[in-house]
Order: sequence, then C-alpha cells, then structure tokens
Amino acid sequence: MTFTTRVKDEMSKNEFNPIEISSIISAYILTCGKFSKDKIELTSENASITRLIYRCLKQNYGINPIVNIRIQKRFRVKQIYILIIKEKVDIIKNDIAIYQGNIVETLVTDEEKQAFIMGSFMGVGSISDPKSKGYHLEFTYSDKKLAQNMEKLLSFYKMSVNQTVRNNKHVVYIKASENISDIIKMFRAYNSLFEFEDIRIYRDHKNMVNRLNNCEIANQEKTIKTGMKQIENIHYLQENDLIDLLDDNLKVIVEYRLKYPEASLQELADIISMETDYKIGKSGINHHFIKINNLIKKHKEIENEG
Repeated sequence: MTFTTRVKDEMSKNEFNPIEISSIISAYILTCGKFSKDKIELTSENASITRLIYRCLKQNYGINPIVNIRIQKRFRVKQIYILIIKEKVDIIKNDIAIYQGNIVETLVTDEEKQAFIMGSFMGVGSISDPKSKGYHLEFTYSDKKLAQNMEKLLSFYKMSVNQTVRNNKHVVYIKASENISDIIKMFRAYNSLFEFEDIRIYRDHKNMVNRLNNCEIANQEKTIKTGMKQIENIHYLQENDLIDLLDDNLKVIVEYRLKYPEASLQELADIISMETDYKIGKSGINHHFIKINNLIKKHKEIENEG
C-alpha cells in the first residue's frame, strides 16, 4: 500500500459535517467527474474513498449512485470503482458551478476551504513516500482553471506552491516538508502525520550529521593543507640557511611544527604551551608563521634583484 493510499484511507474514516460534505463532494466531482447530459461518472482506484463519496452523495442529495467495478489488467491487476449518478444531475451541476469562479472568494470559511482541498486530494492528489529521495505532494488536473484555483487556495494558507504542465495535465505541487506536514494535519490523517514526521525527523537528523561530517572533513583537509604549506616554508628556511635568523620563540614553533605536521594551529599552540615554558595561543602561532612568510618573501626578492 502506498503512502498516498494510507493517507486517503485514513481521511475516508473521518466524520464530516454537512458543510464539509458539500465542499468535499463539489471538489471531488469537479476534479474527477466525467459529465454528459443525463449522468455524471466518478472514477477511482480507492475503495474507501469511493465508499465515502457514495455515502456523502446519499446524505447530501438523497440519491443512490450506481456502483460499477472494473478489473484492469494492464501492467498490474487492479480494481477500478465507478460511481454513476443519474439522479438530480442538474441540481448537482448547478451546485458545483459556483466553485468555478474565484475559489478563495467562493469558499468563505476555513471549514469550507479545507474540505475543498480534501475533496480535491481524494480525487487527484498524491504524496510521495517520505522514505523516498524527496518530499512531494501534488494535485493533477485536466482543467487549467481548477489548477489555478487550487494554487490560489493553497497560497491562501501560506503554502509554497508551484505549478507545471506534465503530459498535458496541469500539476500543482508542493515540495516543502513543513507545508506537506501541515496539509496532512489539515486532512486529519494523524497516523500518517506521525509516520511522516518520524521519517522527516530522522532524515533531517541524518542530513545534519552528514553536514557536520562534511564540515569536519573540510576542516581536516584545510588543516593538513595549512600544515604542509608551513612545513614547505620551514624547509625553504633550512635549505637557504635562514633558520638562525629566527628568534628563540620562532625556533620553538618551527621545531614543533616539524614534529606535529598534521596538528591544527590550536592543537599546536596547546602542545607547545604544555611541553615548554612558552605560553602561546592559536593567533600567536599564526602571527609567527606570517613572520616566516614575510622573511621568505623578502629573501626571494633579494635573490631576484641579485
């Protein structure tokens, strides 16, 4: 069972009040409905959502839709559920027509807005498994106007929403994990929410550890590179008989750098402070190596002039 299926199954078990039912039915019919003059067909692969919509239609309109089940064997065997509405078709069409304008203005209360998002998700929504590479929630519409309305509706709740066209379908999608978590909470699918949050926390922790490890590796590489450059400069001093030009403190630092080539400046300062009478910090070590760099630079300038 996919994560999307688990979310929809959990949504279908909720209790909805009459206002919510009206918005859910309208959203579901608008997104999934196939219209003709005397009937409306609603197709779904989810049995629990089909049962919910059947129950809502019966409660809201006092009708009994026809239920057909088709077995599809392409790629994998699955059942397709088709609700066929032949009663009060004109009334239903008139009811859903009002939602085809500016949806944010049409839906007055949060209760209506959130129920409309629920109904749309039941029909054309999906969420990628949070265990997969990235976070992704989307609504896939055949009608551009519906996609634009859903984008407006989600933006009303400060969601980071994007829209694209894929295979001639208009896709409204969200990738921010915090927004997806808020939507699952809006759906009142709390078991799925806990699962999503557990995985999100684990992945965030893992990413943080990886970032820290990468920083540590980068710092180690920087430390080794700095140490090798300093040793290279010390060898230059030795090869050109410049060591005697250094004061006693600098000679101590040179000695310990050769002894501990992979130590960081702070580690080198700590070792020197512990093992000798010369108390020095990281900045002091760095300052002394700047002196060595300047001495080498001046020596090279003199050689070039000569």
